[in-house]
Amino acid sequence: MKEVGLQEADILNILGSESYINQRILSEKSGHSLGVVNRSIKNLIDLNYIDDDMRLTKKAWRLLSQKKTQHAIILAAGYGMRMVPINLNVPKAFLEVKGEALVERIINQLHAVGVKDIVIVVGFMKEKFEYLIDKYGVELVVNTEYSNKNNLHSLALVADKIGNSYIVPSDIWCKDNPFDTHEMYSWYMVNDELSRESEVSVNRARELVRLVQSDKSGNKMIGIAYIDQLDASDISRRIIQMDESRIHDEDFWESSLYDKKKMIISARVISSNKVFEINTYEELRELDKESNHLKSEAIDIIAKKFHVDHKEIKNIKVLKKGMTNRSFLFSVKGEKYIMRVPGEGTNKLINRYQEALVFKTISGKGLCDDPLYINPASGLKITKFIDGVRTCDSTNLDDIKRCMNMLRSFHQMKLNVPHTFNIFEEIEFYEEMWEKENSVYRDYKETKEKIWRLKNFIDRIDKTWCLTHIDAVPDNFIFYKTSEGEELQLTDWEYAGMQDPHVDVAMFCLYSLYDKKQIDKVIDIYFENRCDRLTRAKIYAYISICGLLWSNWCEFKRNLGVDFGEYSLRQYRYAKEFYNYTINLLGEE
Repeated sequence: MKEVGLQEADILNILGSESYINQRILSEKSGHSLGVVNRSIKNLIDLNYIDDDMRLTKKAWRLLSQKKTQHAIILAAGYGMRMVPINLNVPKAFLEVKGEALVERIINQLHAVGVKDIVIVVGFMKEKFEYLIDKYGVELVVNTEYSNKNNLHSLALVADKIGNSYIVPSDIWCKDNPFDTHEMYSWYMVNDELSRESEVSVNRARELVRLVQSDKSGNKMIGIAYIDQLDASDISRRIIQMDESRIHDEDFWESSLYDKKKMIISARVISSNKVFEINTYEELRELDKESNHLKSEAIDIIAKKFHVDHKEIKNIKVLKKGMTNRSFLFSVKGEKYIMRVPGEGTNKLINRYQEALVFKTISGKGLCDDPLYINPASGLKITKFIDGVRTCDSTNLDDIKRCMNMLRSFHQMKLNVPHTFNIFEEIEFYEEMWEKENSVYRDYKETKEKIWRLKNFIDRIDKTWCLTHIDAVPDNFIFYKTSEGEELQLTDWEYAGMQDPHVDVAMFCLYSLYDKKQIDKVIDIYFENRCDRLTRAKIYAYISICGLLWSNWCEFKRNLGVDFGEYSLRQYRYAKEFYNYTINLLGEE
């Protein structure tokens, strides 16, 4: 194959699949100029791959038999977060375009060229793919780490399938069949549309070169690739080797194709009107405005709330996924808003009717940006977007002081709601949500027994009782600029209820992952250096108790495929260490 260049290989492949008509047709089908086509034909005749009548020789047919496409790998494990609000109920692979699911269209196009050995790597909502086994004879491979690793890991799970294989993302819609019965060499598909978001550009040698200057535009990456058997061993080794290192957990599989600044396989350039990657609600709407998956409760609510047609809801963009919710930004009539969408399992954790009552209680008091819409049944919530915001920097002393001052002022309002946030009941509740699974911590039972000793202490002492935020962590303190300076709000009131307000101080410290010295400093700031020993011991106890609370919460979320890494481990450490600090400070008391 070394004697045949890429251009000759393209011409040979076309001649192997259909009868020769003329050079102009070959030029149109190959995308090469007439001059390139003529030179390629001459070289193929000289190399004895075609005869003077433009028919393939035995030598050519032997080569084509070696180049027959054999496998396909469809990558479909991820959340597809940018498709919010669509993919709450369906993976991106099942988005319908013109009445056909994306993944089924891909499978049918592969079948049309004789590729029947298809493996789909699944993860998020993996059960949705099960019927494809019976309908199309595909194989499913489950990526259990889809929530914390990117598709490099997915491909590593099926690295043995690489070789004369297509690699295809599940969020692609191809107008014409992009696959073929034979592929003459390895390639990675990009389109001819230039994009500032792309990281590669095609040079004259059809090499994909990584861009290093952010002001340059590159060819938009499609994600479809073909790996020839000759390159399979090297690429599989690269993928497996990278997957073994945690520094590549968030990498796309394409990172394995680079050798310094170039991809080790050639570019295949396709017209931008033939292959579409569907990453957002608006991209789906542009491709098929009649798609059933454009029907969304969240979009319907926005249209009704602002009295607009669905097409007037624009610039839909997913925001960073939080620990509890997903949210997306949108604009209507030039104004920006945020729609809060509850995350996985949230309905089991949060009483949205109580949350709505909290917002009614704090409305107009300057504590937060009051919701424009809130639905207690679904948890959907709309607020106005505030530009130029930042969250509290838990390492910045001035930020900490402002947050503690705001907390103190809020607590001094002594607001009331009918419901309570009972920490100990919540600890038990999250434990029940493990569905009879044991804790991942071997000494959980002993740790919990210590927490219940602290409960006796908490129950005995006198406490103030008022509306408490509960989730008063640095990320929920929002600084924003106004004409009068920088203002401060407290957001995310989902867990708020009646409780000892000093729990909020404990929660701020827990999320910040402070050590004891830093925690004492925050306590002194909140109490303006007037915190007595018993109150300090009480806050230590809350840190211990709430450490176990959020540790149990993390264990529940882990069972849903959401892992919070160091945060969960540190919460369990707080439970154990601050039990000891509480006991030491109290002494014989």
